[in-house]
Amino acid sequence: MMTKVAIIASNGGLFDAYKVFNIATASAATEAEVAIFFTFEGLNLIHKEAHAQLPLPAGKEQFAEGFKAANVPGIPQLVEMAQELGVKMIACQMTMDVMNLPKEAFIDGIDVGGAVTFLDFAKDANVTLSF
Repeated sequence: MMTKVAIIASNGGLFDAYKVFNIATASAATEAEVAIFFTFEGLNLIHKEAHAQLPLPAGKEQFAEGFKAANVPGIPQLVEMAQELGVKMIACQMTMDVMNLPKEAFIDGIDVGGAVTFLDFAKDANVTLSF
């Protein structure tokens, strides 16, 4: 039986993005079926412009150098890797409506759906995480 990993991304900072996409790509690389539901600030992680310049938490600016020195891929590269590995990305329709954001504001290849769409995937997930 295939492992299913369901991730909710509701925060929009750089550390949040690394948590979400590291777990998603690692899971997908081990043949798991992975879906991420992006809601509220989490939509920043797949927003065409915002995902390339996510903020570091206050006082953690020194990590920017650390990421560079350790050759850690940027978020756009991790998003691409996740897509290549078949990670399903679902943008929250309700949040998009509330924030007046069209699907065109987001990277290509995402789905748009409500909580029910995600819950349908997550109901029999082996692992469920929230960041």
